[in-house]
Amino acid sequence: MKIKNLKLKILAPIVIFIAVAIGYKIFVFQKKSEIYLNYPKTVFLNDNGLIFEASTHALTVADFLTEQKIILKNEDVVFPDLNQKIYPNSTINIRRAKKVSIAVDGKEVKGNTLQSDVYSAIWENKIALGDDDIISPRGFSPVSSGVKIEITRVKVEEQIIKKSIDFKTVSEEDDKLSWRTKKVKQKGQKGIEEIKYKVVSHNGKEISRKILERNVAKDPVPEIVIQGTYMKLGKPAKGQGTWYAWKGGLFAASTTLPRGSFAKVTNLANGESVVVQINDYGPQGKGRIIDLDKVAFAKIASLGAGVIDVKVEEILN
Repeated sequence: MKIKNLKLKILAPIVIFIAVAIGYKIFVFQKKSEIYLNYPKTVFLNDNGLIFEASTHALTVADFLTEQKIILKNEDVVFPDLNQKIYPNSTINIRRAKKVSIAVDGKEVKGNTLQSDVYSAIWENKIALGDDDIISPRGFSPVSSGVKIEITRVKVEEQIIKKSIDFKTVSEEDDKLSWRTKKVKQKGQKGIEEIKYKVVSHNGKEISRKILERNVAKDPVPEIVIQGTYMKLGKPAKGQGTWYAWKGGLFAASTTLPRGSFAKVTNLANGESVVVQINDYGPQGKGRIIDLDKVAFAKIASLGAGVIDVKVEEILN
């Protein structure tokens, strides 16, 4: 026990001496630093990217800015802090806030930014961007005070539109049915086509639509119509047929067939025939037995022919 106490008695003065020596050196260093602060010193100022060199007696950042008559706005940021002391070759950084106006989603967002480019200014004002959105000015363009930024919301999507496909009508003839009879053997059904589009919209307004692919989801079913062809014909009469423009349909004028009756008129030159309804009296002239409406005449001959040789048969059924 005596040996341990003796060691403590010897070490204690040594520890106290070392502590006092270190404290003295720190005190002397601080005093020298404060003395150096009062001497002229070179300080660098980075004012929003513009770098200046100045000689100053200022002790703090705030003193330096006052000495240099540099005015700050509330939104501006200074580093180091205004109360920090400055030493030779210190650098003071100022980031100037710039006013920005951002048009987005139908409204105008007004704010400030300390950032240097458009992308960062948008981010700083807490506006989210989509992958396809368009920015004007472009994202990495420098920001100047008062800049107006416009964000166009771009939406790209695929749409599938169903479109009906018209069915075809197929006619079949039945010589056992009266020519006036028409039957639907198979009812037609429309088909369905699926069209895939790539649709691009700007701010909710569609600006382009491109077809990516087309697929028939359902084939159309043709409609089958049976038309009777059986005609009970009266005694044929041969002569000349002419045309006139009157009603514009499958009609004709006759001097022998009653009005309201039907007749089959055949062009003897080409064998083409047409069924017409008698609705007028005529024609006048030797050898002329029927005067066809312009539309009916065109079914069996050229209008330029004017007069053709025909066979006329009354339809009795």
